[in-house]
Amino acid sequence: MRKILVVTGTRAEYGLLYWTMKRIKDDNELKLQLIVTGNHLAPDFGYTADLIRKDGFDIDEEIDMIVDSNKKSGIVKSMGLELIQMAQAFDRLQPDILLILGDRYEIFVAAACAMMMNVPIAHMNGGESTEGAVDEQIRHAITKMAHLHFPGAEFYKERILKMGEEPWRVFNVGQAGIENVKNLRLLEKEQLMKELRINSCKKIFLITFHPVTLDVENVGQQIENLLSAISNFDATFIFTYPNADFGSRIIINKITKFVSDNVNAYIFYNLGQKRYLSLLKYADVMIGNSSSGIIESPIFKLPVINIGDRQKGRLKNKNIIDTGYEKQCIVKGINIALNDSNFKKNLACIDNIYGDGTTSEKVVHILKTSKINKKLLFKKLVF
Repeated sequence: MRKILVVTGTRAEYGLLYWTMKRIKDDNELKLQLIVTGNHLAPDFGYTADLIRKDGFDIDEEIDMIVDSNKKSGIVKSMGLELIQMAQAFDRLQPDILLILGDRYEIFVAAACAMMMNVPIAHMNGGESTEGAVDEQIRHAITKMAHLHFPGAEFYKERILKMGEEPWRVFNVGQAGIENVKNLRLLEKEQLMKELRINSCKKIFLITFHPVTLDVENVGQQIENLLSAISNFDATFIFTYPNADFGSRIIINKITKFVSDNVNAYIFYNLGQKRYLSLLKYADVMIGNSSSGIIESPIFKLPVINIGDRQKGRLKNKNIIDTGYEKQCIVKGINIALNDSNFKKNLACIDNIYGDGTTSEKVVHILKTSKINKKLLFKKLVF
């Protein structure tokens, strides 16, 4: 039985991996192994390892590695702690293939460990671009370490090929986030509001703002501008927690103060996939710099105010309004989303560029049928 090891470090990444993990778990020819690390084990970020267990997955290893620090070196120290524990976990589990998604530093460490221990790496969501974050370098570095590539769009497949990867290694499987929407039975609005304990008839602003890791010195001013901008509107403000990157504590503190001062503002550690996607369905506008605003939101024809550079370089549908960090730019973007008739016409005819929602089926088939031999492990550049 082929052992497929999945490593996950954040709630968002786990949500994208869920259906592929489930399909691996249910396959008689595959054995799912699972390492949980990063945000999942941090009480300040909701300790979402319990959510993974609640979903029916057994966790083989927990790697607690986050060093709580106000210095940039805290992330590097965290990576060091993870690398040592990851190598020990690989020794115990002896996986046949490592399956990872995205561009987080926790995932970079897992890839580096697998590469040095001759474990083939299958990488989802390569070939993308987020120019405002260190994730950009991490993602492309993992691409060069990986042996099988599962990009989420044809354009991203072509980008991986241009990086010199052999064509037989690269498969356009579509974006996993589309499959979440396709397979989950979303909540009715009344039930969603009841579960969130929100009683409001106002417009819903869903807000997720992560630190821009290449511009962390300005994160305080950036979140202040966002909060000042939304204060111009009479709405229900629903915030989700940022990633555990340097600068996240500044964001959390300022949002928490805003929530305490505004009766129609709420903040959540972790909404879970069903409630989060249900919010995308019923929100009037999404604001921030989350990848879910780029990938999942078009399915619901949800207007998205994409702030700053964190998602710069990604393929975008017609529901995206790009703005700068300045208060007046954000206010202008929200007004367009809520009131501009031409923009609303464009929303009605969105044809999502990120696939048909069959990602897990394609990924699992390739994981089962790929031969693990020298040809797979020995990489070469093709130009």
